[in-house]
Amino acid sequence: MATPHYYTSLGEFRTLFATGNPVLTYHKVGPRPRGARLKGLYVSPALFARQLGELRAAGYRSGALTEAAGPQAAGRVVLTFDDGFVNVLEHALAPLRSNGFTAMQFLVVDLLGKTNEWEAAAGERTEPLMDAVQVREWLAAGHDIGSHTRSHPFLTRLPVDAAREEICASKKKLEDLFGREIEHFCYPYGDWNPAVRDLVIEAGYRTACTTNPGVNTAADSPFELMRLTARYRSRSLRNLVAWVRERLTGRPLP
Repeated sequence: MATPHYYTSLGEFRTLFATGNPVLTYHKVGPRPRGARLKGLYVSPALFARQLGELRAAGYRSGALTEAAGPQAAGRVVLTFDDGFVNVLEHALAPLRSNGFTAMQFLVVDLLGKTNEWEAAAGERTEPLMDAVQVREWLAAGHDIGSHTRSHPFLTRLPVDAAREEICASKKKLEDLFGREIEHFCYPYGDWNPAVRDLVIEAGYRTACTTNPGVNTAADSPFELMRLTARYRSRSLRNLVAWVRERLTGRPLP
């Protein structure tokens, strides 16, 4: 059976999670605005809180990216956010705190305090990104940050020197801004190849996240970490049945 790409609730992922170290990824937490094209990148505050509460009730706690490509750490899950949207700060901090989880935020450093220009160029709704003050609020709450490059390009489409600049300069700029070592990287769009991966290693990062679905084991590279995208359940017949069952019985579809 193929690995499911999208995480909505723990039920259908319990078996998969038991085989390795899961990393979940989010983008935007908040109401989905009218006209949004990439609807799956929005998770409602209620769904986000429910997902965290379900993980906590099942005994899961926060794991570390540095341990993801290693021996299985039972009962650990890594939470990551891509891009640094303000709505994450507004809607995710309270559920993270109340459920005892910490998370990683991957920042597009040249766009701090600006907007999602890479999405807007493709016709997506404009959303604000955290500025330096808001990033410090995120850090003060006990969370971490990593690099998502300077400008969110497709790295494999860039000349080597330009890709190196996106990867290396973003690390240094974040370290200078926030006075902490930046150890973790995330490939924009999940776009990478061995040459890009090697540039990340050369820059001194300890891990790098892809968008490849799955869980991680000691056989995997820390620079090719797999993640599962968290989102709402799509409106298929099977998912309608699951939605009804959950509300009638409290048990997700197996």
